[in-house]
Amino acid sequence: MTTEILSVDDGLIKAKDIILSGGIIGMPTETVYGLAADGRNPQAVKKIFEVKGRPSDNPLIAHVHKDYDINKLVTVAHGYVYDLIAAYMPGPLTLVMDSKGVVCKEAVAGGDTLALRMPSHEGCQKLLKAVNVPLVAPSANLSKHTSPVSAEHVFNDLNGKIPLILDGGRCAGGIESTVLDVTGKIPRILRAGLITKEMVEKVAGACEIAEHKEGDRVKSPGVKYRHYRPKCDTALFGIDETDKAALLYDAELKKGRTPYIMCSDAVAEKFKGKNLLLLGKSGEEVAFNLYDKLLEGEKKADIIIAVSFGREDGVYLGIMNRLKKSCG
Repeated sequence: MTTEILSVDDGLIKAKDIILSGGIIGMPTETVYGLAADGRNPQAVKKIFEVKGRPSDNPLIAHVHKDYDINKLVTVAHGYVYDLIAAYMPGPLTLVMDSKGVVCKEAVAGGDTLALRMPSHEGCQKLLKAVNVPLVAPSANLSKHTSPVSAEHVFNDLNGKIPLILDGGRCAGGIESTVLDVTGKIPRILRAGLITKEMVEKVAGACEIAEHKEGDRVKSPGVKYRHYRPKCDTALFGIDETDKAALLYDAELKKGRTPYIMCSDAVAEKFKGKNLLLLGKSGEEVAFNLYDKLLEGEKKADIIIAVSFGREDGVYLGIMNRLKKSCG
C-alpha cells in the first residue's frame, strides 16, 4: 500500500470516500494526529486496532463536528455537561457518557459508555462535516510509541499501512485531550490534559481525579497500558535531582553513547555544554513541545534523560502523566 500525504483541502474528497467505504486515514486534530475510521462500522474499527497493534480492550474516542447532535450518540445525564460543552467544546476535552449504541461495541471495548469530543482544529472540522458520522480515532502511531504531532510523524510510523494522511500542520496542543467521566453527579478526570481540573471546577463547581484500580473497566484510553515511549532508552529525574541527571549523562558519554537532557528552560543552565532537548518555559509550551522533542530525541540519542518540573497542578498534571509513562 502506498501512503499519500495531502493537505486537508486537497485530500478531503478522497478522505471522505476512504472512510465511508470502510477504510482508515490519518487526520489532524489540535491535540495529536488521529487514526480515524467510521465509528459505526465494526470492520473499519478493527482495522485501527490491527494497524496500531492496539489491545482490543483499550477504547477509542469518537469525534464529531461542532454542529453534530450528540444526543444521537449519548445520553446527557446532568445539566453541568451542557455547561462544559458551552465553555470548552470544540476543544481538547473528551466527555464520557452513556452510549446509545450507534458507535459499535468494538470501538468502546464492549462497554456501555462512549468517549466523545469535538476537535477545534479547522481541518478536522472540515473532515467531520464532510463525512457527518462519528469518527473514532486513537493517536495515529504504533501502539505504545510516542504520539504524533505532525503528518511526518504519522508517516514515519504508518507508511504503507494506511492509504492517506491529511496534513493539517503541527498540532497546537501537543498532548491528548482531557477525558472527563460525566456519568455521575461530579465530573471525574480519567486522563488529564489541557483542560485542567481548575477549569472544570470553574464551570461544574466540583471535579474529582479518578483513581484507576486493577480490575476496573476501562472507560478511557491512556489509563491502562504503557504509552508514549520513544524508541531509545529513557530515564526520569525530579527537578531536585539535576546533579544525578548530569552524572548519568557523563556516565553514558564514557560508555561511548549519545545522551540528551530533556528539560524546561528553567533548569537548562544547569546542563550548560550538554546535548539538550528544551521544552520551553510555560506549561503550555512544555505540552506543545513534549512529543516533538521525544521524537526528535529518539533519532539523535541513545538515551533521553528527562528532568521533571516540580509541580503537578494545572496543565502539568497532564504533562507529568505523559512524562512518567514515556520516560519513567
